This record gives sequence, C-alpha cells and structure tokens, in this order.
Amino acid sequence: MTKRFFLAAWLALGAGGALAAGEPKVAPASEVGIDEKLGETVPLDLVLTDEKGRRVALGDLIDKPTILTLVYFRCSGLCSPLLNGVVDVLSRSDLEPGKAYQVITVSFDDRDGPELAAAKKANYLKQLKVTFPEGAWRFLTGDAATTRKLADSVGFRYRKEGEDFLHPASIFVLSPHGKIARYLYGITYLPFDLKMALLEASEERTGPTISKLLRFCYSYDPRGHRYFLNITRVAGLFTLLLIAGFAISLRVRGRAKPATREPA
Repeated sequence: MTKRFFLAAWLALGAGGALAAGEPKVAPASEVGIDEKLGETVPLDLVLTDEKGRRVALGDLIDKPTILTLVYFRCSGLCSPLLNGVVDVLSRSDLEPGKAYQVITVSFDDRDGPELAAAKKANYLKQLKVTFPEGAWRFLTGDAATTRKLADSVGFRYRKEGEDFLHPASIFVLSPHGKIARYLYGITYLPFDLKMALLEASEERTGPTISKLLRFCYSYDPRGHRYFLNITRVAGLFTLLLIAGFAISLRVRGRAKPATREPA
C-alpha cells in the first residue's frame, strides 16, 4: 500500500512538473495523468447517485461555479490528503459557499455507495472551519462506465491496480454551464488561486466590479498553474488614471480662474 501511495504521488507531481516545464505529459502507456481540456464541457446528462441514495443528473446540480473532485472513498493514498487540502482552502476562502460556488465530489470506484458517501460527507463537513450549507458539497457515486465518462471528459486518467487505483491529484473548476475553466494541481491550494479560478468560471454570469478588476489585474500562468500580478496591465491602468486626473485638474483650474477685465 505504501509503495502504491508513493508511486501515485510521484505520478501526480511528475505530471504537474512536466506541465510547468513545458515537457510532455505522463506517457499514455502509464494510463495515469491529466490531459487538460480547458473550455470543453462535462457531460451534463450523466446520472449519478447522491449521498442520500437519490438519482441525480449532473446538469441539475451544476448551476454555479463548481469545484469538482474525483476520488474514491476507500482510498488510503492521495484522496484523503487531496480532500483535506480542499477543506483547508475552503476554510480560508472569503467566498460564500452555496452562492458563489459549490463542491461536487465523485467517486470513480463503483464499489462505493450512498452510505459511504454520506459518511465521507459528514466527516469533511465537520472539518470545515466556516459555515458550510449541506447542499453546497455533494458526494456522488455511480457505475464504472458513468464515472469513467466523467473522468474522461476532464482528462483525468486513472488505472485500477488490485483493490486500489493509481490516479493523479488535481481539482477541476467548472463554470455554471459545466465548462472546464481551470485545473488546480496537487493536494494543497492557495485561496487566491481558487478564488481567481472561481471568478473566471463565473464569467458566464455578470459578476461584481471588484471581480472584473481582479481578473484585469491578474493573469493565469498555464505552465506554473498559478495567477500572477500583470505589471504591464496595472502600470497601464495607473498611467491612464494619472492622465485622466491631470486632465480633470486642468479643466477645474480653467473654470475656477477669474475672467480679466479690459481697461476703460
């Protein structure tokens, strides 16, 4: 088990490192890794089972920016650290769960059922350090063909090995219409990166002015999978503001200057 954990971790880190360095992704022969499909839409007609045993269509659940995690509930390797990382970043986020975003966790192991999903949900909701509506984090299960189709739609490649699975570590941010907006790799996530990813995903809907300003000032680095302050944009905005301020100042001074009288 320990050997499989380190192998899975190596594969996950290797995939992220290869992307950052601009090198090829994990060899297809390994059947484990991430093939990014930014801009594509997950199959919203997929029907899964929620933690209460109800059959639900994915499209009926995704109506706001959504954090999608693919795990299996019996996992003793990467899955628990990944979900713990999600709990940590959500606990530090200033976005309102259930309104600004939601989380959907899907098990790709068809042996997992509603009872185990409900137990996992209760465990992770209990760990959150913020008020989190129960409906804002759904735990879903399904048959192997359905969950494989969902995994394939986001480029998540995994392989069964004995009673366990080898798989990469990543979470996916979807738009309100199920479009893949961002991939966040690893098992720890920065609150700012997640916030920016969710704000970008929300572009299908009108967002507040501050959100538009953040998206203007920060850009996404597809190699490093991080957001960075775009100095060129900020400097240009600052220059425009200075010019506008100077022009307004000259206009105000011109109006305030008293008119001169000609001698009689």
